[in-house]
Amino acid sequence: MKKLLMSATALALLLGASASRSFAFSGPASQSAPAAQAKDTTPPSYDMKPQALLDLDGMHKKFVDLATAVPAEKYGWRPAEGVRSIGEVFLHIANANYNIPNLMGTPLPAGFDPKTFEKSTTDKAQIIDALNKSFASAHNAIEAMSNADFNKPLPKLGPDANYGDVIYILVTHAHEHLGQSIAYARVNGIVPPWTAEAEAAAKAKKQAAPEN
Repeated sequence: MKKLLMSATALALLLGASASRSFAFSGPASQSAPAAQAKDTTPPSYDMKPQALLDLDGMHKKFVDLATAVPAEKYGWRPAEGVRSIGEVFLHIANANYNIPNLMGTPLPAGFDPKTFEKSTTDKAQIIDALNKSFASAHNAIEAMSNADFNKPLPKLGPDANYGDVIYILVTHAHEHLGQSIAYARVNGIVPPWTAEAEAAAKAKKQAAPEN
């Protein structure tokens, strides 16, 4: 799949725009490569669909685990004015999980407004519910795709764009904001649950090991 160069500003516009608006992506990075470089026609070495689902489902679990570990009173914490709070970052992810697949025609939930969704609630339980529902929706959108769909052209995003590019953006966007959410949690003294579990397992293993 082609690598796309997208700035943070462009992604923000994408997530905040209506489903009917078209977006233009820059061409693949290979356009700036030397003309003598031959085009790579080698088929992919692995299946993008199961890999994308595996990655997305991993992000789903980590986001929900982290959101569960953050105390409700910390959901309004933000590092500075004008920056998303912890709760708003979680809702931003849920927003994107609906908005990005919508670029391929996946319907948005009834009454969903991407312009107001990130500030629609500060309630912890509702935010976790939004994460679960949005990741399930994104999973279903990928599950409904055939392998051939990943190479299906999507001209409204640019002359070289395809459906696979949309899935690439969906997954990498989740990774980006998981890192942000981990940093927010750490600043507030919250250890990510999967890290705490790994540390506890390592400690137990060390204690169980026989002494020399």
